[in-house]
Amino acid sequence: MASFPGRAIHFGTFNVTSQVFHVTKHSFALVNLKPLLPGHILVSPLAVKPALADLTYDEVTDLFLTVTRIQRTLKRLYKADAFNIAVQDGEAAGQSVPHVHCHVIPRTAGDPGGDDRVHEWLESEEGDVGGHRRQAQSGGSGERKVGQWASDGERKARSKEEMEREAEWLRDEVEKDVSHDGKM
Repeated sequence: MASFPGRAIHFGTFNVTSQVFHVTKHSFALVNLKPLLPGHILVSPLAVKPALADLTYDEVTDLFLTVTRIQRTLKRLYKADAFNIAVQDGEAAGQSVPHVHCHVIPRTAGDPGGDDRVHEWLESEEGDVGGHRRQAQSGGSGERKVGQWASDGERKARSKEEMEREAEWLRDEVEKDVSHDGKM
């Protein structure tokens, strides 16, 4: 389990402390309950603010520096050729948790998210991060209404233990990259 002394980290109303793998002065990175593609993670400000425009200069700067820092690690681990970085800024834009967050999705040539399908997924039920978390907390069935890239059986909410293991692995890997290149 992640250890952040004296601190609980929230993504909207959800306590995600054990799924967090990187924390900075203003931001955190966490593993995704239902990743769209392997390595799909979220980066969010520590302050629970619903809109990008609500963030201070320092929070915006730290948020996107954290995204780029995490990209280096994900590029290495997932052999990514490219990334989708998405911010759904407000409910009308598909934001399902009223807390600013960046989706960071490693991409490889020929992956199932090609032809802009990743954008369609983000705006459909596949990208409903809040709904997925609420469903997992309530013991929901996990059934999907929409699903172009994976069958319902292939894309179920991951267990807390599985997410904690991934967070621990990513925490170690990000630390290796930070200690190797000296960049924060």
